[in-house]
Amino acid sequence: MRALAVLVAASISAPVAAAPAGYFDLLPGVALESGDSWTDAGTRYHLYGVQACLRGTSYTDRSGKSDDCGEASLAVLAAFIADTRPTCAPVATITNVTHVVCYASVGVDRLDLGNLMITSGYAFAALRPDGLPYSPAYAVAEQVAREKHAGLWQFKDVQSPAILLGRAAAGGSTGR
Repeated sequence: MRALAVLVAASISAPVAAAPAGYFDLLPGVALESGDSWTDAGTRYHLYGVQACLRGTSYTDRSGKSDDCGEASLAVLAAFIADTRPTCAPVATITNVTHVVCYASVGVDRLDLGNLMITSGYAFAALRPDGLPYSPAYAVAEQVAREKHAGLWQFKDVQSPAILLGRAAAGGSTGR
């Protein structure tokens, strides 16, 4: 029992590393490409299972002003990075893009950054080519955000990027 107490005390008093092995810190100053992707030191990253609003698409705010949906997603990702200093881990590399999952620290809590983006209403659950979500949990989070009119969902003309990307894949226009 005493050995266990010594181990617990040692682990509590051990210095905390910036990021565990295999993880990296996502710090302000990376080159954000969208509300779900960025470049850092020549490597492109994308939040796994997340689809930001497409840059160049628009929504109409309550005052009747048209704003860029993709820029809104990007601004919220930038704010989360600045405020929560996420830590990320790579899960796959596909065509020179490293897909990552990240957790954000809010007080003593660690929260999934992708889930934060989606529940805040500034990102969406990314869909696989067969139309199913990469992450079922993210699809549920998107539905809850939509029902609560969170973030971009408060505006009547916001469309999920999946609809626009599906049209583009079928030969239609994305609305850009």
